[in-house]
Parts: sequence; C-alpha cells; structure tokens
Amino acid sequence: MRVALDTNILAYAEGVGDAARCAGAIRLIEQLPAEIVLLPAQTLGELFRILTGKVKREPGLTREAIMAWADSFEVADSSWSAFQAAIDLSIDHRLQIWDALIMAVAAENRCRLLVSEDLQNGFTWRGITVVNPFSEPSSPLLDNILQTGSRKKRRNPESPQTPASS
Repeated sequence: MRVALDTNILAYAEGVGDAARCAGAIRLIEQLPAEIVLLPAQTLGELFRILTGKVKREPGLTREAIMAWADSFEVADSSWSAFQAAIDLSIDHRLQIWDALIMAVAAENRCRLLVSEDLQNGFTWRGITVVNPFSEPSSPLLDNILQTGSRKKRRNPESPQTPASS
C-alpha cells in the first residue's frame, strides 16, 4: 500500500505551524515506512513557496530542505493525464486545481491514502482516500500502516530519518 503526503504535512514537519501539529507531522513521517511514501512533485514546489515566501527562509536552505525530502522519498512528476484528471476532479468536486493535481498524481501512482489536513477527511476518488492525521477518530487504515511501520523500524534501527529531523 502506498501513501502520498500533501504539502501541509511537509510544512508542519519543517516547523511551519503550531508546535503540536509540527511534532505530530514529524512523528507521523518517522513512523511511515519510507518505501511506501510518495511525494507528488507539486507538493515540493508548494513547500518551496511556503518556506521562501511565508516563512522567509533563505532560498539556499530551502533548496537543501527540498532536496532532502526528494532524497528520502520517491517523487512523482505530474503527467498530462494527471492534469486532465485534476481538471475533472476540480470541476466535479470543486477542489482547487493544485490540490486536485496532487490527488490525481497520487492516484496515478497507485497510492491508497493521501495524508492531508487541507482536503475533506474521508473523501475517496479513484481508490485513494484523504486522511487527516490530526482528526479524531483516527483512520484505521493509517493506524495500521503506522503500527506496521513502527514494528519494522524497531527491528531496523538504521531506518532513514525524516529530512526535518536530520
């Protein structure tokens, strides 16, 4: 099972937001097995914009952070077919086009979950379900992945850290 991460989760892991969400995002990412995580390229572009614009982080440091994310997890490019699907998703379900593109890329790459605080928790489209990791009750599917990931990491202490915790 594959899991895509939305920009807001990456931003929290980079320290953008309240302390509880930042800590929760880092904990979440550390528990996910790296081999199942997908980052739509769009999320890294948005993260760059947040870190250099909103947070005013120095561009060179931001580039290092973006590259660390890309080195840690698979990055999926946006295809023309994903853009077409995003347009349909935007029109049919009234999503912002860039959120729809992230979801379409995740679906195109056979993700089962899109972890996001910004989209409607529980929304399912083309086999991918949006899960808000901060909502209660938590997602049983995400909980199962996290428990499995935690067991694997206890057996393999050499597992990679999140870019933000390095």
